[in-house]
Amino acid sequence: MKRRQVLAGLAATVPGFAASALLPRSALAANAPGPFKPDWNSLAAYRTPDWFRNAKFGIWAHWGPQCEPEFGDWYARNMYKEGSGAYRHHLQEYGHPSKFGFKDVIRQWQASQWDPDALLALYRKAGARYFVALANHHDNFDLYDSRFQPDWNSTRIGPKKDLIAGWAKAARAQGLRFGVSVHAAHAWTWYEVAQGADKAGPYAGVPYDGVLTAAAGKGQWWEGLDPQALYAQAHPLSRKTTKPAEWGAQWDWGGGATLPSRRYVDNFHDRTIDLIDKYDPDLVYFDDTALPFWPFSDAGLRIAAHMYNRSIATRGRLEAVINGKMLDERQRRSLVWDIERGQSNAIEPLPWQTCTCIGGWHYSRPGYERNEYKSAQTVVHMLVDIVSKNGNLLLSVPVRGNGTIDEKEQAIVEEIGRWMAVHGEAIYDTRPWAVFGEGPAQHRTAPLTDQGMNEGKNAPLTAADIRFTAKGDAVYAFVMGWPAGRELGIAAMGTAAGHLKKPVARVELVGTGAPLAFRQAADGLTVTLPAAAPALPYAFALKVLT
Repeated sequence: MKRRQVLAGLAATVPGFAASALLPRSALAANAPGPFKPDWNSLAAYRTPDWFRNAKFGIWAHWGPQCEPEFGDWYARNMYKEGSGAYRHHLQEYGHPSKFGFKDVIRQWQASQWDPDALLALYRKAGARYFVALANHHDNFDLYDSRFQPDWNSTRIGPKKDLIAGWAKAARAQGLRFGVSVHAAHAWTWYEVAQGADKAGPYAGVPYDGVLTAAAGKGQWWEGLDPQALYAQAHPLSRKTTKPAEWGAQWDWGGGATLPSRRYVDNFHDRTIDLIDKYDPDLVYFDDTALPFWPFSDAGLRIAAHMYNRSIATRGRLEAVINGKMLDERQRRSLVWDIERGQSNAIEPLPWQTCTCIGGWHYSRPGYERNEYKSAQTVVHMLVDIVSKNGNLLLSVPVRGNGTIDEKEQAIVEEIGRWMAVHGEAIYDTRPWAVFGEGPAQHRTAPLTDQGMNEGKNAPLTAADIRFTAKGDAVYAFVMGWPAGRELGIAAMGTAAGHLKKPVARVELVGTGAPLAFRQAADGLTVTLPAAAPALPYAFALKVLT
């Protein structure tokens, strides 16, 4: 559908939409000069840089003021939803959201024990090749010295530090590629609950602090600040939704969502361009369908073209990566597709990424107490399966409000590191083989829904499942558990399968280099394993040379 048709349809069906919202009026409207233009056809010339294809594993600090209460995801929204767990927690810990709102949570957040150098040293030892830091979330609070969000950023309120600068310096000191995640486009509708009020109880009808304006700040700690620059609530509310499908439609700026004003869109554009120019990230992750504000605005397209052109101008070649979700075929050529909490069930023709978390996205003390974290085994199994299908894994490790990770997370990360120290040869710099794997699990898979969300729905990987990667003259066969017997059969490496062009000449156990006895026949390759299992037996690799 042509853009004019899209605009006409939105103007007819979406309250508050005006086609003039596409007209750029931002202070930073001009793109960096270069071959990429702000349209999908031009961006489709993008090619994923080798650094990302080779890295395979990244770690993400999805950390901001919503981690201060240590009560899980979307706290800044859920605390305004009467009767929710976050609302009840907020009443007990802070008071009613008409008196103590999220702006006050931000002020309380001090990040007093944050040590990015120590965390990045740990993550590098764990095998991460890139690191991503949250630059802002749907809470609309920038975690850097933000020229276009000058009041509501971490250098002014809360930690009073430039957190992105600190993360970037620490990541680069460890030799890691650095990325940022940007989520604030959706604050416009996400925060609308802050404009409500309780329907029952002693505060029935008393507005939450999301309605406050700068004029109300006289004599308050936030005097001189405009709460509306944070809460973005000076607009008519979207149609109320009761079903997940309706919320999903509003996430895509339909379904009765009130569209952001041109001023809001331009401000987001300028904030993001400022972030890119100031901190020079290798990767930007957008928590949006395709790009921010698509399809009613081209602001996201302008940001993408700017980042690609800037990369060519400053580095001599295109080194930039932009992650987007729920992409169509053309968009997958323009960005690197990100699958949230899920993974593909096939080898993808283009590089892609799974983003997931050891626990919840924002730190949760109840989750810690209930031992809800993924095990190192689960993470390793996900990583191997993803890499076999041409993907990367971006793993979030929840950070407490004070800037540290807890001892359970530390143990998981360290165990991942011990496994990667042995098996990294078969992960880094590899490409998919002729087939991604064999075994019973691949016949019991769940389809992707929405932005991904098939995590935990597929059959678990066991010693009967094998995944493959390839590099140079070697093919690596990962066995997803230590078998009961010493003889292991690999059907895909039999001569009848036709995947190996030459006979197998040598088989080694990765991490030892020791040769293993084998025999190759039409129906498969049979390898005799050592008598003793390795220290972390839930996934081990064989190096097969022809």
